Amino acid sequence: MTIASGTVAAPVLDPLGAAHRLAETFAQGAGARDRRGGTPKRERDAMRESGLLSLSIPRELGGLGASWPTVFEAVRVVSEADASLGQLFGFHHVICATCRLFGAPEQWRALLSATSREGWFWGNTLNPLDRRLALRHTAGGLRLRGTKSFTTGAMDSEMLLVSAIDEETERLVVAAVPTQRPGIEVYDDWDNIGQRLTDSGSTVFHDVSLDESEILGPPGPLGSTFATLRSCIAQLTFVNVYLGIAHGALGGAKPYTRSRTRAWPGSGVEHAGEDPYVLEHFGNMWTELIAASATADRAAQLLQRAWSLEDDLTPEQRGEVALMIAAAKVVSSRAVLDISARIFEATGAGATTTHWHLDRFWRNARTLTLHDRLDYKVRELGDWALNDRIPSPSFYS
Repeated sequence: MTIASGTVAAPVLDPLGAAHRLAETFAQGAGARDRRGGTPKRERDAMRESGLLSLSIPRELGGLGASWPTVFEAVRVVSEADASLGQLFGFHHVICATCRLFGAPEQWRALLSATSREGWFWGNTLNPLDRRLALRHTAGGLRLRGTKSFTTGAMDSEMLLVSAIDEETERLVVAAVPTQRPGIEVYDDWDNIGQRLTDSGSTVFHDVSLDESEILGPPGPLGSTFATLRSCIAQLTFVNVYLGIAHGALGGAKPYTRSRTRAWPGSGVEHAGEDPYVLEHFGNMWTELIAASATADRAAQLLQRAWSLEDDLTPEQRGEVALMIAAAKVVSSRAVLDISARIFEATGAGATTTHWHLDRFWRNARTLTLHDRLDYKVRELGDWALNDRIPSPSFYS
């Protein structure tokens, strides 16, 4: 198949250092970018040029061969500066992992090698809950027809990961397709309150040709115990974006409180930094963030151990990972929603001025934490705590 080339990056010797340098650049003007919305073309190109798009790809395939804890730390660092860019960066690596987990060896090796070599940025048109995209069997070959919603990062990508319902078998199939293939139309229709630069709108496939070799498998979607780690990686990516948002919210509130917030008249202190209730708010927020981060880091370690087992991974070992990630999802979701709202209790009314852009942290957190229902994560954890049942693998657990 013919695939457009991206920007080839130089090797990265210090990936976390590179992530921090990117974050410093991304933090400049993050609030103004959020207000504008749209495709962050300049920032996406900076990620291409950094070499970090190959962070999770094995060294023997031209990548940096980083562990999952390192990948997630980089996602957290970028998300602290700009949560939209953190989500785009994180889900690029989720898709690379999906190629590895769902594809046959000759497929994933070719796709990941090309990603490293050509500097591809992947977009997501998988969304298994949206079943409107069909794989049709025609006299002229396989065709994709229909629409996908929440297609994060599809705009300005070189490759797309696509899911569709096979009209003959009614089974879900997942394929890797060049974004510029004739018939693919990515719409600029993402207009939500948060994550405004993720281009998470819709993509339409107008009888797009598909070669049989582009359909990933075996094992295919969730086709083995190892393949079911895909949802674990996706869920933990969200967790680390949440943690980045929480860090960003605290990082924005701290200098404002110290330099601009006035002490309350009845506090008996001269500066807001000495107000006992302001200190209580910061103490509670910091505690929530530390607890959520520790849980997420533990989950990343367990995931790395499971990843290294490959096809020797047992359902019980996979269940242990999924449970810890579910716990991280619960505590990080609650922490980021609380922290991104609570900062205003500490900073005061003046901080709600649009000039400071502090509202973007809550809007981003509220938008992204709705990706899948937290109630069902809590239910899975309760079923384990009470009944010793591990979660059944799915695209969300």
